[in-house]
Amino acid sequence: MNNIGLQKDYSEEAVGKLNAYLSSLQIAYMNVRGYHWNIVGKQFFVLHSKFEEVYNNLNEMADEVAERILILGGKPLHSFSEYLKISEINEQTNVSSADDTVKNLLEETRKLLATEREILSFASENGDEGTVGMLSEYIGEQEKMIWMLNAQLK
Repeated sequence: MNNIGLQKDYSEEAVGKLNAYLSSLQIAYMNVRGYHWNIVGKQFFVLHSKFEEVYNNLNEMADEVAERILILGGKPLHSFSEYLKISEINEQTNVSSADDTVKNLLEETRKLLATEREILSFASENGDEGTVGMLSEYIGEQEKMIWMLNAQLK
């Protein structure tokens, strides 16, 4: 057992999954910063503000995930070279149109949601209510974001 009463084997595997998720969050964060900085066109004011809200949220999520990794007895990854190797999200460059930024963010959010659901299921099967609670909150946020991004593209 680890310090919080979870099986060590589970905790080690959970840390690996959470580090991969953290990597995706960090790449998504940088992508959205780029969308925020580079957006042009008629939707500039709305999207510029929305992207700032999104990257601030991703930053908070990354911090919470890193802390959860530490609580489970692991070490959070903290270099972009490591993130790029295991992230489910690819880095984006030179994206500035409203449609492209929103489509990219929609795809990135879908990938985060899929990973969250996978880790939540794994954590639930192993009695890790702390991880389940954190991810349950994120899932609701991602589902709402997907709904909003789809509405933006119509």
